[in-house]
Amino acid sequence: MLNSSPELREAVQDASRSILSGKFTTLGVKWPPRQPAGLFPKDIWRLDPVTGKLWPGADIYCFDIPYRHEKQLGDVKYVWEFNRLQFLQPLAADVALTGNPEALAAVETAIESWAGSNPPFRGVQWAEILNVAMRAISLLIVSSFCEGHLSLETEKRISTLLRAHAFWLERFPSAFSSANNHLIAEVAAEYLVAVAMDRKAPSHAQEKAWRILCNEVEKQFLPDGMNAEQSPTYGAFSAEFALLAIVVAEATGRTVPEGMRSRLARFAEYVFCLADGQGRVPNIGDNDEGRVLILSRYEERYPASVATAIAGVTGADIAGVVHPYPTLRDILWTKQPPMSSPTSGNRTFSDGGLSIVRDTIAERSVIMTFDHGPLGYLSIAAHGHADALSISLSLDEQPVLVDPGTYLYHSGGTWRNWFRGTRAHNTLNIDGMDQSTISGSFNWSHKAKATLTARDDGPPWTFSGRHDGYLKRFGAMHERTVERGSETVLITDRLTGSRIDKDVEIAFQFAADLTVEVNDQQAVVARGDDRLLSIAFSHPGVVDVRRGGDIGDGGWVSEKFGEKHPACRLTWKGRMPSEGVRTSMNIIQSKQKAAPGRQEDVR
Repeated sequence: MLNSSPELREAVQDASRSILSGKFTTLGVKWPPRQPAGLFPKDIWRLDPVTGKLWPGADIYCFDIPYRHEKQLGDVKYVWEFNRLQFLQPLAADVALTGNPEALAAVETAIESWAGSNPPFRGVQWAEILNVAMRAISLLIVSSFCEGHLSLETEKRISTLLRAHAFWLERFPSAFSSANNHLIAEVAAEYLVAVAMDRKAPSHAQEKAWRILCNEVEKQFLPDGMNAEQSPTYGAFSAEFALLAIVVAEATGRTVPEGMRSRLARFAEYVFCLADGQGRVPNIGDNDEGRVLILSRYEERYPASVATAIAGVTGADIAGVVHPYPTLRDILWTKQPPMSSPTSGNRTFSDGGLSIVRDTIAERSVIMTFDHGPLGYLSIAAHGHADALSISLSLDEQPVLVDPGTYLYHSGGTWRNWFRGTRAHNTLNIDGMDQSTISGSFNWSHKAKATLTARDDGPPWTFSGRHDGYLKRFGAMHERTVERGSETVLITDRLTGSRIDKDVEIAFQFAADLTVEVNDQQAVVARGDDRLLSIAFSHPGVVDVRRGGDIGDGGWVSEKFGEKHPACRLTWKGRMPSEGVRTSMNIIQSKQKAAPGRQEDVR
């Protein structure tokens, strides 16, 4: 059943050994170590690893637990993450590949403990339907990988649990403003459970779940390939659920709609257009490290891994395919696509609202993004960031100007708002205000509308856009033009409207390993002794760089959920002149590439 490379077998066994030793880490947090003889005590399912406190269990009906407003027990997300049971996947894979008896015993012990501690619909583990869906898929993976190895009692427990999960998924589907990646996960799980349980003809539940899944894929993946939630990682998350369902559907003789396959293939094209040669993409929008098939380790290049799987499943000819690292997905996608040359030139994804530049400037490879899309998906735009007209920039496949990332959700408080707010992104703000108005951890009451107003591929290339996020409050529209000079990226910001004489801040957030030195109106950016950029502003203002500090003082980036690191944030502050402010970013040729005798221009 399992086709695997030597590298993947080694990765599976490494993951299995780590879990069997009692170690578990996710979302930047380590769970208390457990002895191999006692991996799954009954209280482990309710434990918050940060506070050490226990969340409500079987004595309370799940929807009577006010987890959204709980302040003392900790962040329920950590508890839910452990109870997705995804750590069972590499154990089950180890059983399938090697027959490891210790891994099999751990699987059976975990399922017995979980079932005994979490009766249906009691306790916090049943309160969030997305996690019910993900746990159901983990149980299906265990049942499939360990087929022929599990005891009869464990098989009965899994069957009973799956029926309860299927009932809960159908009873409480995500709807209205919450019908985003959650709904795709839920109906994918419903479909997969129904296939596993249907002994004869497909049931009504199976047909209904499949129909909704097909429809949602074509809703949530736009015609140009971008996902409507404005997050490459959430797009990959949704795509992975759909891919798993497609693999099972084809194995059972079901015809997969061409529209569904083509939307996923276009998403893969988008990812590889966005990614560097190592498969890394900018941290656009939210990213909580949600994955479907995992080896219980952090995946830095998750979207590229899923995009590679899409190429393998659909057979689509996609430019830029990379194989980031061995993953559990490789076991299922047996048609690994060949590596291919990276995409080149400029690309605008007009439905999703993102332009991508791939160029060579001063003999450095350049990847730049320009965001002119919507805030997010549906009325609450739950996973969007207030980043209209922001840019990202990498040089020689190393990040320079970055999206700050996510950091935390429910427990983040004001930090949650900072990381998704306008000031944390590479764009302009007026009086320190966000373009869109935050009204909760996953809600926005006012959403800026951004558009691409002009594009010229040149040479030299030029992109222009604007947004109305400040129009109602300040009577001003923000317009930005990004264009190439000879060895320079030029960014011109201006305000238009009835009241344009405003105090503004133009911000640039740099990667955590960069230094920025300011001298009057100019700044020099370096990585170690490699000088990358010299930056100058066309109009006098207060130019400052700060790193870390309190919220709003300096820069922070979150490369992983649950972690934040101080990083240089360069700002220009002043009264916006009628002609606007031009930021000149001169790209400095690498010393290793510079011709003998040539002097660097840092003007």
